[in-house]
Order: sequence, then structure tokens, then C-alpha cells
Amino acid sequence: MEKVPFAGRLIMLGCGSIGQGVLPLILSHIDMPRERIRILTADERGHAVAKESGVAVTIAPLTRENFRELLTPILLPGDFLLNLSVDVSSVALIAFCHELGALYLDTCIEPWAGGYTDPSLTPSQRSNYALRESALALAAGAPDGPTALLTHGANPGLVSHFVKEALLNIARDTRFEIETPTGRDGWAALAERLGVKVIHIAERDTQSADLAKAPGEFVNTWSIDGFAGEGRQPAELGWGTHERTFPADGRRHEFGCGAAIYLLRPGAGTRVRTWTPLEGPFHGFLVTHNESISIADYYTRRDVSGNVAYRPTVHYAYHPCDDAVLSLHEMAGKNWELQKRQRLMMDEIAGGMDELGVLLMGHARNAYWYGSRLSIEEARRLVPYNNATSLQVTSAVLGGMVWVIENPRAGVVEADQIDHARVLAVALPYLGEVAGVYSEWTPLAGRGVLFPEEMDATSPWEFGNFRVT
Repeated sequence: MEKVPFAGRLIMLGCGSIGQGVLPLILSHIDMPRERIRILTADERGHAVAKESGVAVTIAPLTRENFRELLTPILLPGDFLLNLSVDVSSVALIAFCHELGALYLDTCIEPWAGGYTDPSLTPSQRSNYALRESALALAAGAPDGPTALLTHGANPGLVSHFVKEALLNIARDTRFEIETPTGRDGWAALAERLGVKVIHIAERDTQSADLAKAPGEFVNTWSIDGFAGEGRQPAELGWGTHERTFPADGRRHEFGCGAAIYLLRPGAGTRVRTWTPLEGPFHGFLVTHNESISIADYYTRRDVSGNVAYRPTVHYAYHPCDDAVLSLHEMAGKNWELQKRQRLMMDEIAGGMDELGVLLMGHARNAYWYGSRLSIEEARRLVPYNNATSLQVTSAVLGGMVWVIENPRAGVVEADQIDHARVLAVALPYLGEVAGVYSEWTPLAGRGVLFPEEMDATSPWEFGNFRVT
């Protein structure tokens, strides 16, 4: 890939695992002097990597009270604010960038510190659905303003592009005569025509280290603060038109697009049945993610009266590395209080891979998984300061940055709205083996053998069949 020229300055917020991992990609693929890159971070993490790369780094935690004061002297019109931080309001930063005329990208719509677990807020108010609605509300004010690309990491982000590629592959393999859609109406019509009822973001992380998790320690292969925060939010999912039974603990939001529901329980305490090609069937956590809502919303078709005629059910089904599962189990036992000792697995990883993709179900070929299978060995060979999980994120951040630079006046947009082929062209060299695999698996497979189970055999793609109770 040729370097993409950028004439402005780049301000990066946060230098955790994703900030450290994306820095060498930016230096390799964005044509700008490293003297025009500056990192603001809340702590010492990432300082060694930044200094080794010749990039200035400053400890400057951003708060509701000081973010304008800290950013105003260093962020100018035409600059790029890359937000990889936690506990800093994405909506506040997007509005600030629009005032200045600066470009913006983040990997998650974050609230200010405490927003995920504020007991004064209802579960609906502290959901990703609510955070997304607050960010999209900014879009109406400046439809052709400076580009702000929301939630563009691996997931959310990259997986939205996987969905489009998967739909095209299914159409080809089932001999549908189509042209690649150019807008949301065309993509929704294609998904409906193919008969897609359910989309899982199905991920199995098998990376393991020589050093096992210790009692009282939270271990993960990517942001611990980010994972714990989203795991304690309500479980959320896009709610499809094929669903016949509403969950007893499910609730609808009283505002916004109406594409999603939430459960009255945390995502890290909610499991679902899913499938990936290498792992086969497994139980994943239904952790809330923006793509569960944005994909369901994007693929909604309404009739002439405005009523919803088609929508798939969409949600995350995530099995993190085994030590992270133990960490979640321990955190749940402490009433969701995060362990004080935390370890981000990187150099000590001895083997394994991250199998991340989208599983589209209900069509003529039953189920189709499309995604990235990236081993730790391949990740280390490709880019320094990355493991398999982080490289799937950082390559998608790079792809999103390239699209933003090339489309600087698109306003506030999500991954589902942008050119999936362009982003994939940038990210694919860093994603290991990218594969598409068909399967006859359903959530009913192999069940009811040892004990009786409640299942709806007449409609296998019902959410109640996926949920582990």
C-alpha cells in the first residue's frame, strides 16, 4: 500500500495496547512527519513505545472540566484527533472537533468516567444504544461537516465490513444475480432477499501465556478497563423481525431508532450459543457492542408506511482468552468490582490465535462465517507491539483513518455507511487468514441428550434457542 498523505497534525488520546499497536502502522502508512504526531495519555503506559518511535508523549488526563483547555492549543482545523482513550466523552470530543474543523475517529463511544455504572441512570440510559443515539444526534447539525468516524476498531468497525463481504459471497454462492449495493436500502434488501435472520459477531480468542492468571488479578489480551466497562453494561442486541418470543428480562428503549433491546442483566453475565470454523460450537458472552445496534439499524427495511418490514437479530458472542474468562468469573463473584491487579497479555503470550468473524444464519446455505484467523506468531511477524487481538483492532483503525483522510467532509458516520472495500484493502494484509466457511450448525444441534431442554424446534433461529439459561 502506498503511503496516504496527510497535511495536518495527529493528536492521539491514550497509549494503551491499541495506541501502542497502531503507532507503527500509522508511521508506515500515513505520510506525515512524526514531529506532527503528539500523544496525550492519562498514565505512563506506552511512553517507552512512543519515545522509541520518536513521537512526543505527554501525561495529561482529560476530564469534563479541562479537555477544551488541553486540546485548544494543539488541535487546529484540518488536524486529526484519534481517540483511543477510556473515560473521556466521545460526544464531547466530536462536538469539539466539529467546532474546530478537525477530523475524528474512535473505537468506542465512551461516556465520562463512571457513566457505564452510574446507579442514578437507568439501564437504558447507560446502554450503548443511548451512547450511540447521543453521538448520531450530532450528525444532523453538520451533515457535510468534518468527518467523525464512530466506533471503528475490529468490533465495532471491521466486522461491519465483514458483513457486507459475507452477503456478497452468499449471493454469489447461491447464484443470486446482483450488483454490489451502493446504499443502506440496497444492502438491507440484499440481506432480506438472502433470508438472513441472525448475525453473530462470533469470536474465539485462544491466546494463552506461560504465566497463568493469579487470584485477584484480571488478565486480558486487550484493554482491561474497556472490557470490564462494557461487560458491566446491560446485555444489548439488535432485535429481528423473525423473533416470536420476547425475553422475560428484555426491555425496549423509549427513544431513538428502535432497532435494539436490552436485558436486565450485565453482558458479562449473559451467555449465548454460537459457532466458529476452528472452535466449532461454544458458549460466548453477549457483551454489548455498538455494532449490535448499528448493523441491525442499517439492515432495517421499512414499508411505505414506515413500519419495520425486515431486520435481523444482531449481537456479539464472545469467548475471550481463557484467563479472561476466569477473570470475569472472579469479578462477577465480587459483585462486578474490578480486580486491583491487572495484566495485559503481550510478550508472555506463548501461543494461540484470535478467530474473529461474522456468522450469518437463516439463509439458503444455513450458516456462513466470514472473518479473520490471526495467530500470535503471525501478528508478531507483521507489526511490533501487537498481539493477535490488538492487530485486528489496529489494522481496522488504520483503515478507518485512511478513509477519513480521503473523505474529510462526510460528517458523523458509522462503519456501516462507508466504503467497505476501501477499508478492507488497507486492513487485509494484517488480518492473517481471512476465510469464509459454510456450516450446518444451528443452536439446536446436539441438545436435549443428557437432560431435557426447552427449545423451539419449529424456528431454530429464535433468540431463546441461542441463549444459555
